[in-house]
Formats: sequence, structure tokens, C-alpha cells
Amino acid sequence: MRSYTLTAPAKINLYLEIIGDRPDGYHELAMILQSIDLADQIELHSISTDSIRIYCDHPQVPTDENNLAYQAAELMATQFPEAFSKHGGIEITINKHIPIAAGLAGGSTNAAAVLVGIDLLWNLGLTQSELEELGASLGSDVPFCVAGGTVIATGRGEQLSPLPNLDNIYIVLAKYRSLEVSTAWAYKTYRQQFGNSYIRNTKDLAARAAAVHSGGIVKAIFAKNTAEIAQKLHNDLERVVLSAYPQVLQLREVFATQEGVLGTMMSGSGPTVFALLESEQQAQAVKLKMREIIPDEDLELFVTRMTTHGIQIVSSV
Repeated sequence: MRSYTLTAPAKINLYLEIIGDRPDGYHELAMILQSIDLADQIELHSISTDSIRIYCDHPQVPTDENNLAYQAAELMATQFPEAFSKHGGIEITINKHIPIAAGLAGGSTNAAAVLVGIDLLWNLGLTQSELEELGASLGSDVPFCVAGGTVIATGRGEQLSPLPNLDNIYIVLAKYRSLEVSTAWAYKTYRQQFGNSYIRNTKDLAARAAAVHSGGIVKAIFAKNTAEIAQKLHNDLERVVLSAYPQVLQLREVFATQEGVLGTMMSGSGPTVFALLESEQQAQAVKLKMREIIPDEDLELFVTRMTTHGIQIVSSV
């Protein structure tokens, strides 16, 4: 039976602006999404039965229909029933390196890898745009995870426009292992506290979306100015998460005092906080310093860097 092994990179938000409500109940957003080297490894095998099986080395990751990777395989089976009938079921093994419930799109990137992998296993010949469109029905981050790199995302996050790729900007990630922040709670709370500032007219909303405040960081990305990018980091959800989760605020405050840190911010709805640095040596030094200042065994720290790609093939058999 054929098999593929793929890498599924995590992502961080360099920018997240909430514009207003959408008719579908989601928020209208303007975001800059960035792939990072920290990645899960996904193995896909064709099996003779017509089932979908998932295995994962992390005990907290579901291995049933609650897993987004399972849902991705199920979607492909539904969309391409003849290929499913011809090639049989799928066995998916997830080797987890991205921390779970971290705001780093771990589940979304696993799902994106399954879409790409099944396209290859079944010789479907789908384009990247077609894979992204399928991914959008699974979750707002899945289309980005297929392509990766550096993009500006609008709509509810599924409408992507590529930006010049960033790489070799180093990152320290910090997350308390036991701490989770509900994305739904973060957006609901933001709506409750700041919804009076939303644009209500959908025509005005479209105009507002064309004039968001991301121009400064976009200009810095085009100029490849790392220091300026770091100064223009922005995340509206910090307004509700930092006050409700003092541990997340503490990580941000400690990062901000470290030598070499160009900028720091919470990614997505949290609880992961990241710091940007110019070199791996600086990043490793900041990681050690963070461990010294916060000697909590529950705190996970990672050194990684920005990367220019999304899902990639490691091997095929």
C-alpha cells in the first residue's frame, strides 16, 4: 500500500484586527499569518478497509471524529467517493511536536496535511486553490496551513493574499502546558466588551475591510525590516485575554524585558506568547533566561524560526 510522510508547520499571528460582525456569525478579520519551523509529522497509509483510523503519540489528542484530521479524511471520502472506493481507507499517524490548545493552528495544520496527503495518495491532481477551498469548510486556519509562508488573511481568515516571504527571523514560544484559552470565549468576550465599535452596515464593513490598520506592518514586511515588523505587532484579542489570564500577561511582560527581544505578542487567542529575535543565539539565551525567571515545570519553551512554506512532503513509498 502507498504511503506519504508530510510535515505540518505551526503558525503564529503577526497581526490580528477585528473589524466587525459578519452575516454568518463569524467576525470580519484582518490578519497576517506566518508559518514557523515547529511542525508535526503526519504519516498517511492506504489501507484495504473503507475506514479512517487515527493514531497519535500525544494522549490528549482525540483519535476519533473529534480530530480535525479525521474530519479532513472524511471530507475527502465524501467529496471523492469513487477515489475512496478505489483506493480504500486511510490510516493517519500524527507525531505531535506542536503544543496542543496553543493558538498555533496545530489541529488545522494536521487537517491541511491530510488534505494534501490524500490528494497525492488518490492521484486527484487538485490545485492548491482547490485544497484551500476544501480546507475552508473545516476551519478558518486550514487554507493558510495548506500554503503557508507569509500572508494577509481577510474575511473570517480564509481569504488569503500572499506577502513577501519572511524567514530566518527567530522566535521563542512560551506556553503553560495546562493553560487553555477558548477561542470562542475570546471572540465572544471581545464582542461583549467592544462590539459597540463594530461597523454594523455590511456595505460599510466591506469599505472598512479595505482600510484596516495593517498598512504599517505590511510595509515593514515588504521592506524585510525585522525591527519594524516587531514594533508593528498587533492583536486585538490581547485586550480581553491578558486581563483574564495573568499568566499570559506575565509571559508577555517578562519577554519584553529581555535583551535582544525586538517585539513580543500573544498569538491568536492564546495562550502562547512569542518573542521575535534576530539570531538563534539570542533566542536560545532568551529561552534560558525565561526558564530562570519562571522556573515552573508547567511552562513549555520552544526556539523556532519563520519559514516560507506550509505542508511539505518528507517521503513517499
